[in-house]
Amino acid sequence: MTTIERVHKVASPVLTAADKDLARAAQRCIMGALDHSRAAALVLTTENGEHPQVEVPPAALRLIGQLLGAISQDKSVVLMPAESELTTVEAAHFLNVSRPFVIKEMEAGRLPYRKVGTHRRVTLNNLMIYERAMRQQQEQALERMADNARELGLDY
Repeated sequence: MTTIERVHKVASPVLTAADKDLARAAQRCIMGALDHSRAAALVLTTENGEHPQVEVPPAALRLIGQLLGAISQDKSVVLMPAESELTTVEAAHFLNVSRPFVIKEMEAGRLPYRKVGTHRRVTLNNLMIYERAMRQQQEQALERMADNARELGLDY
């Protein structure tokens, strides 16, 4: 079992078309309320007809809204604490690169890690920071290539 499975393994719900519509409607309602108000409370209806009000931080409501949107589109979602540690294999899968590449980046100091015995571990938070930096470098390189092509009159 991988770290991701150990942390929060949740079976993907099988939603009917009606469930998806309900999730989409709930998402629109939550996101709309967040756009127009700083209030962060939900009113629930229990089985016995009670209507307790539950206060929820706006950031949590935004996350719930995003989750509802994702599941209404049959997208898989993984919830995992940012401090969770991943192996080099898991990090490679996350970044969609090879394990040797991940190790090279770790050894070069571009991806922070710690050793557990002889094994390297990287936190999910550090991995996400690295991924954002890597994507930004890729975008800058593509922009430089496009600038070079424009300078040479190779507009596409």
